[in-house]
Order: sequence, then C-alpha cells, then structure tokens
Amino acid sequence: MGMKKLLCISVCLFISLGTFGQSSKALSIVDGMQKMYKSLASFSANFSYQTDGSGVMSGSITVRGTKFRLKTAGQEIFNNGKEVSTYIKEINEVNISGFDPEEGDLNPAKIYSFDKKQYKINLISEAAGVSTLELAPTIKSAQVQKISLKIETISFKVKEWTIVNKAGKKQNFKITKFNPKAGVDDAYFTFNKKSFPGVSVNDLR
Repeated sequence: MGMKKLLCISVCLFISLGTFGQSSKALSIVDGMQKMYKSLASFSANFSYQTDGSGVMSGSITVRGTKFRLKTAGQEIFNNGKEVSTYIKEINEVNISGFDPEEGDLNPAKIYSFDKKQYKINLISEAAGVSTLELAPTIKSAQVQKISLKIETISFKVKEWTIVNKAGKKQNFKITKFNPKAGVDDAYFTFNKKSFPGVSVNDLR
C-alpha cells in the first residue's frame, strides 16, 4: 500500500468559511510556517494519528530537504529524492517507485511544504496561541475535500492537521514531539535491503 492510499484521509470538523475568509493574513501564516521549516537543515517529529473508527496509532517522520523517512504502523517509507521505497513489515516486502515531487497529498512529509497555489486558504480562528486554517483544493481531481491545519502563532510550528477525502473519511494527525536538528546523513533516507533479510523487492519504476 502506497503513501497515497495510506494517508489520503479527512477533516474532523466542518467550520463555516464566513468568519475570516481568504486573506493575506492566512497566506502570511502559511508563508511563515514554510519559511521556518525550510530554514532547518533537517528535522524530525513524532506524531499520533487516528482514522475514523480506529484506535490511536503513532508514527515518526524525519525530513531533510526533499528527502524523508516516514514510519507508521507496519509500514516504513524511504524517499531519497530520486525514488520512494515503501516497506511493508507484515509480508517483508518493499515496493520501489520513482519520486514525484508534484504529488499533492498532504502526508506528514508534505504538510510543511505544500503548494499554496493548489489550495484556497482561509483563516478560521485565532485562539490560545494557535491559528486554525482551512484549506480547500482548487484542483477538481484532488482526492482531498478539505484540510484543517493548526499552526502555533508565534513559532509557526505545525501542531495538528485533519484531512477529509472525497468519501468523507477522516484522519487526524497531532505532533507529539519535535526536533529541529535531526542530525542524519543521506544514507538514512535510502532503503538498504541488507537491513531487511529476505525482503521481497518489487521495482515499479
């Protein structure tokens, strides 16, 4: 199962857009958030996530530029900027595909660097040091219906986001720990089959 099928999911709350509407302030908050993360050589985060009808699970993400390594329940994804390797622990199998930088899903790797032009962004509220934004895709073919994104007002750190897909299914992510200095090298983002004895490799490129 790929990143798109695993993490393309939905928003928990439906809030009217009439309170603030799309504004330069909403865009400036996103700009501040993306600028902050881009200024980091690398970073890592632990998070919890929950899909409709399921229990709370945990995962982790390490990012360095366009490279990332994502760990979730039973699955680990390696992206070295050229190829994406999705390892499925239960069957000891890895699927390798080419990296598409235009991939639009707001998974834990892309939430920090999504293309603002692909969304209508609205500021919903500002309370307790947190700005809540709602993003609606402008592309009709998008699998996502809307996203609720919570960003710390002063630090611009992403605190939480909830995604709703076209079918109305929801998944919520909450950052539980953040490290602005991950201290990893490029090899960390490349799948090494020597570390997974007996792994079955499917090259889909």
